[in-house]
Amino acid sequence: MVISAMGKETDELLLMADRVSKTQPGREMDMLITAGERKAVALMCMALADLGVPAQSFTGSQAGFVTDTNHRNAKILEIRPGRVLEAIEAGIVPVVAGAQGMSTDRDVTFLGRGGSDTTAVALAKVLAADVCELYTDVSGVFSADPRVVPAAQKMSSITFDELLEMTATGCPKPAMRSVEVAHNHAVPLHVRSAFTWELGTYVGEKDLLVEEPIIRAVTHDTSESKLTVVGVPDRPGVAATLFRALADDNINVDMIVQNVAADGTTDISFTVPTEDLDRASGVIDNGVADRLGIRGVVSDRAVGRVSVIGAGMKSNPGVAATMFETLAANGINIDMISTSAIRISCVVNADQVEQAVQYLHTAFGLDGQ
Repeated sequence: MVISAMGKETDELLLMADRVSKTQPGREMDMLITAGERKAVALMCMALADLGVPAQSFTGSQAGFVTDTNHRNAKILEIRPGRVLEAIEAGIVPVVAGAQGMSTDRDVTFLGRGGSDTTAVALAKVLAADVCELYTDVSGVFSADPRVVPAAQKMSSITFDELLEMTATGCPKPAMRSVEVAHNHAVPLHVRSAFTWELGTYVGEKDLLVEEPIIRAVTHDTSESKLTVVGVPDRPGVAATLFRALADDNINVDMIVQNVAADGTTDISFTVPTEDLDRASGVIDNGVADRLGIRGVVSDRAVGRVSVIGAGMKSNPGVAATMFETLAANGINIDMISTSAIRISCVVNADQVEQAVQYLHTAFGLDGQ
């Protein structure tokens, strides 16, 4: 069993850090944040003891998780599950603290938000588990956010590729990194409710459906903002310099659109997490703009993304046309477009995102399927 922190525990620990420190050294932040999971595993083992179930708690390091030295978002390098296996062989339930490990420098590390899902999947891999069950506050993976689309349907099964696209475009659970690990190591997932015994959504290499629907889900995300770099010189290496500067400051860039060049310059628009918007603007303003001869940077926080996802679109033409027609018919203007083999995403006005999800969910026949 892998346990995450209780309720808003992580948020409360971060708030404490804000109250006492401006520098917030990464090593100490990881030591602080991971305390929530350690507290939870101890309490879980106590509760299991009262039920007559022998259990032992393990920190990430005790469970054998070795990570890199990147604080706040460490990556798993190796798992040495000897103590966990010993507990299982002794008939004891190991309760492992999620989202943490020990770095190669022997420091406590935090795997980032959603890291408990990643811990569970990685542990399932090294233990050769038949399936990794991820328990959440919903009964599975839905065709859209039920709070936005009341007619959204729970899917009985879905492919790794489809779920990866969903988690990358706004589906909050499970954590995208956990799906990536499951996909890379072929660990079957079962996403289900922590409050009922009903079956959830199975995730694997292939869908259990004989004939895949064209579109499986409509997702949305309002956590990103748009930056437009105006007057970018149209010559080789400029875009590389721009995005290298952002990458070096650990700013993740998502959708990118470059306009047709005119008079030797062009405009480049891209989206970044809203929490990184000011920092991204600063990176460009403080050095990159002068070095490249960029005229200016324009930011827009009032945007959101809506996406349609489905492996079936690879063999069905007209998905893009249906999406664009549906948005146009309802007065929703498209600002940016991004595609993959099984996804089409559009950036629209933030105030119209939820309407766009509802219209598209109906247009692709997902209501009450």
